Amino acid sequence: MIYFCIMKWSYLLIASFFLGGSFVPAPAKEKITVVIDPGHGGSDPGHLSSDKNHKPEKELNLIIAKKFGTYLQKYLNNVTVIYTRSDDSFPTLDDRVNVANSMGVDYFVSIHCNANERKTVHGTESHIHSMQSKSSVNLAKEFEKEFSTRAGRKSRGVKDSDDRAHSLQVLKYTRMTSVLVECGFLTNEKEAVYLNTDYGQDILASAIFRGFRSHITHEHPGIKFVKPVSSASTFSSSSTTTTAKPTTNSTGKYHIQIMSSKEAIDTQSPEFKKLGLGVTRTKLNTSSTFKYRYTIGPYSDSESASKDLEKVKKNGFKDAYIINLSE
Repeated sequence: MIYFCIMKWSYLLIASFFLGGSFVPAPAKEKITVVIDPGHGGSDPGHLSSDKNHKPEKELNLIIAKKFGTYLQKYLNNVTVIYTRSDDSFPTLDDRVNVANSMGVDYFVSIHCNANERKTVHGTESHIHSMQSKSSVNLAKEFEKEFSTRAGRKSRGVKDSDDRAHSLQVLKYTRMTSVLVECGFLTNEKEAVYLNTDYGQDILASAIFRGFRSHITHEHPGIKFVKPVSSASTFSSSSTTTTAKPTTNSTGKYHIQIMSSKEAIDTQSPEFKKLGLGVTRTKLNTSSTFKYRYTIGPYSDSESASKDLEKVKKNGFKDAYIINLSE
């Protein structure tokens, strides 16, 4: 041990001499790069739902991956996004690994959907190569936390090669923090429906984004990731998630449905006004008992709507939810 310490300091002193008598620390990292890998593609459709009207896994992976990348570019600074594919092509597993390793990126996130012979199995999973990779473990835990709390999905936890009894090539051979997320089971009827909705895809991508943001802000405290409010255009928030402020002139397809009623309720009632968000009442052309719908919005994306949804629920409208009126 003493010999090792002497040799270590000898090398440091020699290096110091040749560098002019002072140590030169490595430059502080100013930005990070993430490779987003939509699984499968091209001739490889991935898993399939029993419903022939549903998209194959390869399409869902690409949609969710692009939404995740869009969130990163929209809400964060100093993050470079690289895709292993941006269309219906099929990079080999070697290609995907080589893209990440050759470019010296910081993170690798692979997007997939799952399948199981038992159709009752459902939920999300985040896969890593080994529990020895603490950064990968921590990122995977953040993903699963957000899948559960943000998206309201069942988390099946973090899995490694021991759990799977085999290795995943894109995790085993990439030389950076690497996680493969399984967004749900296409073999589960309800989950397949959810995965094939624009809303479900948005919320899952939002959960991945939030988990990633939480991880990198902790791992890289010296990098300013959050965009200043002034650059958020129509978005305004002092938190790390910007929130669209709904107005009657705003455009978007997402709304928060607060409630429905048999009789018309004044939108200026104290219960609505305390929300401070502007409530719209719509008369429905339906034979249902409930004739009126009360909504807030529109919002341009579900990430923005979800922030206000939390506020709405805290103010007593616990059954409120997000709807896509364009569908």
